[in-house]
Amino acid sequence: MHQDDLEVRAAVRTKEAVATLPRAPGITPCVIRFDDRDTLAALLDGVNCLVHLAGILIENKHSTYQTANVDATQAIVEACRHTNVEHIVFISSLGANVNSKNRYYYSKGSAEQIVAHSGVAATIIRTSILLGPGTAGAQSLVRTASQTSVKVLGGGNHSLRPLDVDDLSEAILYCCRVHASGVALHELVGPEPITHRDLITTIGRLMGRAVSITATPVWAAKLGAAMVGRIRHGGMTPTVIDVITTDETVRTNSDVDLHVRLTPLSTTLEKLLPEKALHQ
Repeated sequence: MHQDDLEVRAAVRTKEAVATLPRAPGITPCVIRFDDRDTLAALLDGVNCLVHLAGILIENKHSTYQTANVDATQAIVEACRHTNVEHIVFISSLGANVNSKNRYYYSKGSAEQIVAHSGVAATIIRTSILLGPGTAGAQSLVRTASQTSVKVLGGGNHSLRPLDVDDLSEAILYCCRVHASGVALHELVGPEPITHRDLITTIGRLMGRAVSITATPVWAAKLGAAMVGRIRHGGMTPTVIDVITTDETVRTNSDVDLHVRLTPLSTTLEKLLPEKALHQ
């Protein structure tokens, strides 16, 4: 699938973030503020499909689940209503649920409802952990596998379905091209289930390392995070710990519906490492 026929406005919230955007013909970087209606209107002028990727898992003093996951989505949807945007593609998370007691999952579920009730055709894609060069998940995985001995929450026995970030890009490109109507909800995950523990040891082997893994009890990690949370906002909280230790499961993978040929996990992992590391 080629994107040469698409013109893209890549919107970020800071000038520093512009440097992280890909440079290619047809991609125009823009700096926006979600609380500036005029900026959003200018961004969406002439746009027929909006892809909303913004969101956070770890809160900080500047961004909360409410402001980053819910309010930002509300601002984008309102801007879409007042322009000629015909289709919203919203990237969400497995577990998103407005009835969840977990604040992160609740915020993503609330954002999904805002998109679904926008009156604009919408495609919502819930994803698993994303892996690809430069992604937060990949950086954490390689950093962990680079150690001789590591402690992992719950021993790393929860199940993951890592999705190659290029596969998500293919799904988004497909959605941008289809003539959407109504609201569609998809769950898109990688082709192979694997425990967090096995994911670490596998990437370690690719790096020529044997990684010894021991367990940090989840209850102890939550207790420690709760105590720290009394004096510091954000960071590793019980909410985050719940999310990152939850099994990633789906009833039906939407790779066929989204016209994605899923990348084998082994291929995805090889892309995370420098060429020299693969031949040590």
